[in-house]
Amino acid sequence: MPSTFEFYLPSSGPDWFHGITYDGYRLRVQRNGRTERLIIRNGRNWTDRFAWIVQAAERNREQHFDIDGEAVVLGVDGVSDFNALHSRRHDGEVQLYAFDLLALGGEDLRQLPLEMRKI
Repeated sequence: MPSTFEFYLPSSGPDWFHGITYDGYRLRVQRNGRTERLIIRNGRNWTDRFAWIVQAAERNREQHFDIDGEAVVLGVDGVSDFNALHSRRHDGEVQLYAFDLLALGGEDLRQLPLEMRKI
């Protein structure tokens, strides 16, 4: 009798990148001088929602950058908790898991190979 489950192994080789996906919101952190913006996928500005991420961006020595990442709330077990994130009761605990440096020092890095931008 055939199994009802099929298992797939991730592709491998020099042309493949794998990353961990957390249960959070995709977020871009943009800094231009003294202005920080947190932009979600649909283009909405959530700068006022995640103050902890904004404060971290303000402390960065670099004045111009654009980072792609994921906003996540961790549960007591250290695992991402989307319900806690979505509830808005933990906005002050949201962390950014950064995975791509899109711009730095006013230079657009998106034309570079992904392996050079991964952070």
